[in-house]
Amino acid sequence: MSNMVNKAQGVGLSILTKIAGSELLDQFKLRKFVEKSLYQSSKAGFKTLSKTQKLLKSGQKIDKQRLPNQSKSMFDLSLNDDQRMTVDAMEQFATDVLYPLANDADYNETFPEQLWQHSIDLGLNFYALPEALGGVAVEKNIVSNVLIAEHLAKGDFSLTAGMLSTFSAINAITQWGSEQIQSDYLPSFAEDAAIRATFAVQENTPAFNPFHLQTQATANGSQYLLNGEKTMVMLAETADLYLVSAMNNGQPDVFVVQRDPSITIKKSPAMGLKATETATLYFENTPAQRLGDDDFDYSAFIDLGNLMWCAMAVGTCEAVRKYCIQYANDRTAFGEPISHRQSVAFMIADMAIETDAMRMLVLNAASLAEAGQPFHREAYLARLLCAEKSMKIGTDGVQILGGHGFTREHPVERWYRDLRATAVVHSGLHA
Repeated sequence: MSNMVNKAQGVGLSILTKIAGSELLDQFKLRKFVEKSLYQSSKAGFKTLSKTQKLLKSGQKIDKQRLPNQSKSMFDLSLNDDQRMTVDAMEQFATDVLYPLANDADYNETFPEQLWQHSIDLGLNFYALPEALGGVAVEKNIVSNVLIAEHLAKGDFSLTAGMLSTFSAINAITQWGSEQIQSDYLPSFAEDAAIRATFAVQENTPAFNPFHLQTQATANGSQYLLNGEKTMVMLAETADLYLVSAMNNGQPDVFVVQRDPSITIKKSPAMGLKATETATLYFENTPAQRLGDDDFDYSAFIDLGNLMWCAMAVGTCEAVRKYCIQYANDRTAFGEPISHRQSVAFMIADMAIETDAMRMLVLNAASLAEAGQPFHREAYLARLLCAEKSMKIGTDGVQILGGHGFTREHPVERWYRDLRATAVVHSGLHA
C-alpha cells in the first residue's frame, strides 16, 4: 500500500512540477494556482503516509538502520526531481505559514503551538525516517536536508530552527543510533507525531569548544548518569527527548535522555532565536543512554549540525536580500528610488555574491558527506564563511532600511538578531 502511495504521489508531483516550469502558466495567469497545488499535493501525500505507514510499535526489535551513500558524483550539485519537489513545498510553506507567524512569535518569545500541526500536515518528520520505519528516506539525504533548512528559513530563521529540532533528532538517531536506540525510539517517532526532541550541546563557558565539555557522563551498569549544564537549548521546556553531548572517559560523546525529574530547566532568553524559547538545562545524576556504538563519529555529528545552521543562514540571507531589493525600489529620496544610488546597489549586489558563495560551500560539504567522503575541512570552511557573511548581510540589511531597519515594522531587525546565532551556536541540529 505504501509503495502505491509513494508512486502515485511521485507521478502526480512530477507532472505538476513539469507544468510549473512552462511559460504557458504566465500567459494564462495560472502560476499561483499550480504552485499552490504543488504544496497542497505534497502535504496531502504525507498525510496519507502518516496514516498508512505507522506500522512499528515502540520497543519492537528492528534491524539497525544505515542509509546507503548515494552514487552520484560528489561534485554534481544539481537537484534531482525529488529535491526540486521538496524545495517547492518548503518554500511555499515558508511563505504561507512561517512568515506570517514570525513577527508575533518573536515578540511574544513563544513558539506557536499551531505550527506543530502545520509541521505534521507537511509531513516533515517523514523526510527523516527511513522507508522501513514508516518514512520516505531510502538513502542518505544530507543535501536534501540542508535544502529543507535553507528554504524553510526564507520564512523565518527562528521558527525553522524550532521546527527542525525533532526532525534533526530523528536524523541523528537514524544515522548514528545503536540498534537498541533505534528500536526504542524510531518506531515511536513514526507512530506519534506529537513526540518532540531537541539538542543540548552548547555550554556557558568562554570560547566554547564542543570537543572539550564540562558536562560529564559516568557509566552506571548498562546506562550512564549525566552531570552538568547546557545552555541555549531550543524548546527545552516542551521536549520529551534530549540529545546531550558530554565527556565519556575523556572523549566527547552524545547521549539520549528522556525528560526526567532530575533535570532542572531555567528559561534563558537570548538576543535572537526568541521564538525557540531557549533555556538552560541542569543535569544531576540524570539517567542516559549512549546514542551510538563504537563507530560513532562525534566530529561528523558536530559538522552536520553546523551545516544545518549554515543552510538556515543562507535561506535567511536570501530573504534579507529580496526584502532590501523591494524596499530600495519602493523607497524614494531626492525624487528617485534609493536603489538608483550606487552605494545601495553595490551593497545589495554584495549580498547576492556572498549568499551564493555561502550556498556553494554548504552544498559542497553536504554533497561530500552524502557520498561518504571526508568533509570536515569543507564543513569548517562553510561555517567560517557563513558565520562572517551572514552577520554582515544582516547588518547591511538594517543599514539599507536606515531608521526603518531599527524598528519592528520591518523584519530585517529580527533577521539581524537571529543570523548572529550562526557564529555562536555549535551544532544543536543535525543533517
